[in-house]
Amino acid sequence: MGMGAPPLQALFSHPQASAWSIKQARYAVRKNSFSKRDIIVGSLPRRALLSSGLGLVPVLLSIVNPVLAVPLPEMKEPESVRTRKLPGGVRVQDIFEGEGQEAGEGDFVEFNYVCRRTNGYFVYSTVDQFSGEAMPVTLPLDEKQIIKGLKDVLVGMKVGGKRRALIPPSLGYVTEKLEPIPDEFGPRRSLLSHAKEPLVFEVQLLKVF
Repeated sequence: MGMGAPPLQALFSHPQASAWSIKQARYAVRKNSFSKRDIIVGSLPRRALLSSGLGLVPVLLSIVNPVLAVPLPEMKEPESVRTRKLPGGVRVQDIFEGEGQEAGEGDFVEFNYVCRRTNGYFVYSTVDQFSGEAMPVTLPLDEKQIIKGLKDVLVGMKVGGKRRALIPPSLGYVTEKLEPIPDEFGPRRSLLSHAKEPLVFEVQLLKVF
């Protein structure tokens, strides 16, 4: 038979072969362009093929169907999220660049934010998760009134822009007088209870005054 597939007996020489029904192991014999007889295996279990005396399965597959012999494209891992570290120590990721006015030191800004712990646990948001109603805050970019880490995040942002930042506790709520802090007792208490750990802020800049 030349260099074609082994005799039919070899396909069924494995002990498991006797249990296969005709419907499970369909084959046909045909002559190809090189006048060699090839075996086309319809649906042989991969485990049986590997354990039988067929040799290299990829070689058989390449004879049966050239398409199967074509190497699969290399699967590339997704690119890691690009972040940058600001001079003060805050790590920032730009989600949207924004096209409006740029915020600078001392400006008053209006923004929405979501605060979470580093494990993803929700702490507070100015946007209601159910109704979608927003209650943005307006603050000056002044370290005496706003936590330094958040001020560093907002400076340089453009209106319409959105950033996600990891703020260390040394640049966060070092005192309870610093904003932003919710007015409601429950959310306020929840936020301040995590003041001594890094917090993740997602901020969207709405206006610059």
